[in-house]
Amino acid sequence: MTRSTRGPAGELTAASPATTGRMRLRWVILAITSLVLILNYADRAALGVAGSHIIKEFGLTKTEFGLISSVFFIGYAPFCFIGGWLSDKYGPRVVMGMAVGWWSLFTALTAAGAGYLSFMVIRFLFGFGEGPQGAVTIKTMRNWFPQRQMGTAVGVSQGCTPLGGAIGTPLVAWLIAGTGDWRTPFIVLGVLGLLMTVGWFVLVRDTPEKHPWAVEQDATDIADIVDPDVAQVADEDAPPVSFYIRQPLVLATALAFFGYAWVLYSFLSWFPVYLVEARGVNLKEVALTGALPWLLGFVGYLLGGVLTDNIAVRTGRPAFARKSVIVVGLTLTAILLCFVGLATTLTGAMVLMSSVVFLLYLTGSQYFTLISDTIPKSRLGGVVGFVHFLANTSGVFAPLAVGAIVDRTHSWVLTFGVSAGVCIAGVVAILVWGRTPPRAPLAATSLKGE
Repeated sequence: MTRSTRGPAGELTAASPATTGRMRLRWVILAITSLVLILNYADRAALGVAGSHIIKEFGLTKTEFGLISSVFFIGYAPFCFIGGWLSDKYGPRVVMGMAVGWWSLFTALTAAGAGYLSFMVIRFLFGFGEGPQGAVTIKTMRNWFPQRQMGTAVGVSQGCTPLGGAIGTPLVAWLIAGTGDWRTPFIVLGVLGLLMTVGWFVLVRDTPEKHPWAVEQDATDIADIVDPDVAQVADEDAPPVSFYIRQPLVLATALAFFGYAWVLYSFLSWFPVYLVEARGVNLKEVALTGALPWLLGFVGYLLGGVLTDNIAVRTGRPAFARKSVIVVGLTLTAILLCFVGLATTLTGAMVLMSSVVFLLYLTGSQYFTLISDTIPKSRLGGVVGFVHFLANTSGVFAPLAVGAIVDRTHSWVLTFGVSAGVCIAGVVAILVWGRTPPRAPLAATSLKGE
């Protein structure tokens, strides 16, 4: 059976079974990518869930545990850029496959941690593997999906990161409660990751044209949107990555993403500890209450991607759609954060924090898709990787800052207020510097050479 599609001029044309199969194949690529990202955040969330056990067993201070959480980002942040740049040169398939294998190995090795210094080394090396996932995912989605579906594709794939937290939080908590040993979940997750590495290499190829399951080149079934706000530059005429990373919109997006990441990594590293110590929640209760914000974050990520795709199609201005959601979402996130620490009941704190995570993740796909909307595909991995790198330097400072503030002031309220302020700084950056998209110089070809 064939189905009809719109041709370049809008006329109805018959889609061949091969083309229809190819269109289904992109959703297979999206599915395996989503599973990889579920695992990515389940592995990352595991340390926060096991944190109270590790702190107690090894006699760590909050500042020391904050440093263990932060050192991950010293390894992670540079590899956001390195992984994206490598995906432009060698393709996303090999880069992501190697990354999954690497981070899974060090997830398992976390169980061998024997003290402060060994956790620091393991967590630092663990970050090397986790770093490339953001840029490589966007590169993969852009290779397989047309622009008007990018918000949905990124929303589904990256939306699976909070789903990983929602799954990983109770899984790790139940494994610890069931075995009495915090090491067990790290071994289980490491083995799952090595199996996932094999599945990735079997199912994924860099582009539709390279996939053995496809029998003919994909038809232009859905045309890209021509955004009047963005200068259109052919891939072969694109300036080097160094040109794009100096543009105000790219830097403003990175600053807004930094605010997003500050809240996220404070939550990821410390919210389970906050529930246990400030709210008296036991670990089994963390398995349930700690998963709720992640589930709402998953919904927010999906909704944000679909919402901006719809706005982009209706207005013909994808970049404007992404920026609007970033500004509204981060502003509301900051407002609610100010009230989380003031909540007088566990229920109130959970409702507020769940709302914060929902609104935060509503903006989650926009940073990636805003870059995808404005940067040629041949430079996309490197530019997204650079933005992701700058954003994730917040992971170096946020967990450490929270630990230091709580150690010195015993105030969780202050940590939430600091996070709100960082969010607002990101909003200001988008409003002030995010108005002008990157525009290639007239002599673009003279800049090529990277």
